Formats: sequence, C-alpha cells, structure tokens
Amino acid sequence: MNKVYLLIGGNMGDRMANLAQAIHLIKQEIGPIQLTSSIYETAAWGNTDQPDFLNQALMLHTSMDAETVMHQLLKIEIGMGRKRDIPMGPRTIDLDIIYFNDLVFSNEFITIPHPKIAARRFVLMPLAEMAPQFLHPILNKTNEALLKDCGDSLPVYKKSN
Repeated sequence: MNKVYLLIGGNMGDRMANLAQAIHLIKQEIGPIQLTSSIYETAAWGNTDQPDFLNQALMLHTSMDAETVMHQLLKIEIGMGRKRDIPMGPRTIDLDIIYFNDLVFSNEFITIPHPKIAARRFVLMPLAEMAPQFLHPILNKTNEALLKDCGDSLPVYKKSN
C-alpha cells in the first residue's frame, strides 16, 4: 500500500464545500484517507489579485502508482470545474501530490516530491501539523524543519481543526 500526501485547496465558490467534495471524491476514486490537517487560509501566492485560498493536507493509502493517482486527481479537478486558463489563477479546486512514499520521480507529467514544498508556507503549515517528522527524500529535512527554515512570509491562518 502506498502512502500519499496531498495538498488540496481552492479560492472560488463555496471553498469549504469544495474541500469536502474533493475529499469525498478522493476517498471514492483513489483510496482511504488516514489523516487530515486543519484547514488553513492564506492570500493567493504568485498571482495575488484574487480571493484568499483555503488549503488542507491529507494523507491517504492507495494501491495505485503515482502517475495513476495524478491522473485521478486531474479527473476530479476537471469534474469539479477546474479551469487552467490563467497560470496561478483562481480555481475551484487544486489537488497536488506532495509526497508519494519516499519516491523521487520526475517526468513531463509529474514531479515527486512536489518541487516547491520548501518555499511555500501554505503547504508546509498543514504538512507540519499532520506529519511533522516526515522526511523530505531529497532535502533530508523533516516537514517541521522545512517550515522553520521557510523564507515565505505570506501569512497563513488556521481556519478550523
């Protein structure tokens, strides 16, 4: 069984309902969710002229390989109305694989671990809450240490447990 860490988020429509729907579809299409972080709110990163995001980290088990999981996540995004017409633009839902076991893998479709983990507080805060001692397989630092060393100053607020 593979252990997969995801970050889910969005900033359009009913953000809380979208997270709940994404969790339901992930359970149904990919595998059982074992852990969830609190929900965090943050201003948009990069393209800042858009509504604030809600984000949550999940850990799940699946028998699928990483590329199959990514294909399933993209299907869920499309089914929930995700449009990719503006880079780093607003979205109903965004589903990213952060870690897949301790796999280090990259092709034109997917990079694992997610290449921008260490630079994004909105990813690290929910990860460090849920799996503080998980070791980044390339940087050889825990999520907790990555958060402590993160230079991203964008405020991230815990919205709910």
